[in-house]
Amino acid sequence: MLTAADLTMKNPDLTSEIMEEVDRIIDENKGKPGCLIPVLEDCQRAAGYLPVELQEYISDRLDIPASTIYGVVTFYSFFSMVPKGRHVIKVCLGTACYVRGTKAIIKRLEDEFGLEVGQTSEDRRFSLEAVRCLGACGLAPAMVIDDDTHGGVNPNRLGELLDKYE
Repeated sequence: MLTAADLTMKNPDLTSEIMEEVDRIIDENKGKPGCLIPVLEDCQRAAGYLPVELQEYISDRLDIPASTIYGVVTFYSFFSMVPKGRHVIKVCLGTACYVRGTKAIIKRLEDEFGLEVGQTSEDRRFSLEAVRCLGACGLAPAMVIDDDTHGGVNPNRLGELLDKYE
């Protein structure tokens, strides 16, 4: 059985403070019907993401098979197994956005800023996601950074836009 101290040694992101919070979350919910998703949500909020070793720890503590936990984490898009940046960039791949230049925006983010779709920058400033539709077709090409929607995004002005997010 994994201990909180084991996880802290295996993964530097899982500090003793985070693991204390994880233990508190599990203790408050253990044995309650339907507790798995709320526990995973709260643990992700505490740790920032759900690495496999944390999933295994939760599995041990809740006495739920690790395969069940992994299945839930990989099924629901709001769970992440990789660290997220301080700012999440969502670039629209809907038809209107795509024909108006989304591909050039993604290419610029990859080439100039080192951001790959589905990944987080090394400094954990940004995470980049490609989404099917933002519902902002009239603003195409559109992207969302955190809760801010940006329309008419110009790949040549991405630096100016990203500078607003430290």
